[in-house]
Amino acid sequence: MQVYTGPWTKAEAAHLLRRTTFGATNQQLLTAVSNGMNATVNSILQIPAGDQPLAYDAGETIVPQGSTWVNAVYPANQTQNQQTENARFKSLGAWIAKNINQEQLCIAEKMAFFWQNHFGVTATAEARAMYHFLNLLRQNSLGNFKQLIKDVTVHPAMLLFLNGATNNVFSPNENYSRELLELFSIGKGNQLAAGDYSTYTETDVAAGAKILTGYTVTGIRSSTLTQATASFNPILHDNNSKTLSYHFNNQVIAGAGASEYANYIDVIFSQPQVAKYICSKLYRYFVNYDITPTIQTDVIDVLAQTFITNNYEILPVMQQLLTSDHFYDMSIRGAIIRNPIEMIMGALNPTQTIPNFGLVGDYQTYISIYYVSDTMGQSYIVPPSVAGWTAYYQAPAYSKLWINSTYIKKRFDIVSALVYSGIPIGSNVLKMNLLGFLNGLSDPSNAPQVIDDICDVFFPKAINAVDKLTLKLILTNGLPDFEWTLQYNDYVANSTNTTYFTPVTQRMQALMNVILKMPQFQTI
Repeated sequence: MQVYTGPWTKAEAAHLLRRTTFGATNQQLLTAVSNGMNATVNSILQIPAGDQPLAYDAGETIVPQGSTWVNAVYPANQTQNQQTENARFKSLGAWIAKNINQEQLCIAEKMAFFWQNHFGVTATAEARAMYHFLNLLRQNSLGNFKQLIKDVTVHPAMLLFLNGATNNVFSPNENYSRELLELFSIGKGNQLAAGDYSTYTETDVAAGAKILTGYTVTGIRSSTLTQATASFNPILHDNNSKTLSYHFNNQVIAGAGASEYANYIDVIFSQPQVAKYICSKLYRYFVNYDITPTIQTDVIDVLAQTFITNNYEILPVMQQLLTSDHFYDMSIRGAIIRNPIEMIMGALNPTQTIPNFGLVGDYQTYISIYYVSDTMGQSYIVPPSVAGWTAYYQAPAYSKLWINSTYIKKRFDIVSALVYSGIPIGSNVLKMNLLGFLNGLSDPSNAPQVIDDICDVFFPKAINAVDKLTLKLILTNGLPDFEWTLQYNDYVANSTNTTYFTPVTQRMQALMNVILKMPQFQTI
């Protein structure tokens, strides 16, 4: 796979940032152009330390407002216990939305969502366990995938989600064993015969269930323990040898107690199909859903070999992908429809629309944003199934599944609200930062340049001349360009005077209301 050596313009920089972040500002695009592709990619592929969700809701009765609850106990009283749990999940949802809205210019939040979709864990355990699971995914999102699978396998959130905590020698449970093979590591291939899926067999599922026996979880919503923890109980483990199918060379997994599951995962990873399967998922998420035989050979197989050569480190694969000639191909741009979170944050982040209402007001705003995304089909910590969202695996529609008559209306409604009246949340109103966005463009007093910059920020491909002229006429209200220049300069000279900033605001509202409803904005 060849390294990209073509032009490095604002269009290429915008494509990179559009795919790896939830939305970049015009200045960030210009900085990326100035820095060049390699430096920009290197910068993006840094995972900063994350913070922790804070208590803000009245239902939280253990920690004071503004403190984190991630290592705090729960109330002993059952009614208060449930109220606290509800408050913590609201805090967690708000924290997720905050992280995405205030993301640093890096791939961390996109990668974190990729892995949440990959593992498909639904928030069924408790808020503390879910936070630590999400943090595990985020902090290791570019790390070693083999180790990540091992860590996920015995994490309390996963043990509870797929019944690993009740999987024991007396009653083996195949839920996690099946998904480990079918969804998380090697993937389900074509069915060759009854119980044979070309990458594993039902024999492997049954053997895997026995290998994974013996883990339990304690401390869920405990009033005395500050964490839900997983532990291994030898009495509950099937310590007999287990024989795998011919797909794994009939390898025997000897009884090894607490380390047996890790030995089993090492055997799974000895098959090159693991690398191909994961690289295919990365490709569909970051590049395009359409994997042709040529792309399989020239892109996926090459990335898979890089994955294997680097002992399943994710970073080298992403480095190779994001600097490849294929990634910047014009046919790739605009090929993916934004998911609901990408749509909402794709409007907020480039305009630097960030709540500034204090702790409670900000968290109330962010949980509201989270719920809005849910109404459009995407609740971050509640995937529809263990397979994640259908838009990432359901052929042939894939990302088109994000759009239907109901969802598109909701998208348009949220745009109109953000642009015009704002969204009332308690005593606060979240409204798009239109003047701040305008002031951050290359030459805000130049109407054609304003349109060029806005198109660069929000559209994956150049629009035709007629559409661009139409947008400019909306901005200028049909008047000559110099009238906009005068109007904007008057506003700058009198920025607090409603006589001058109101007309500029109204023109930007009319413009952005159209831009954020155009088909081009719905894609990345």
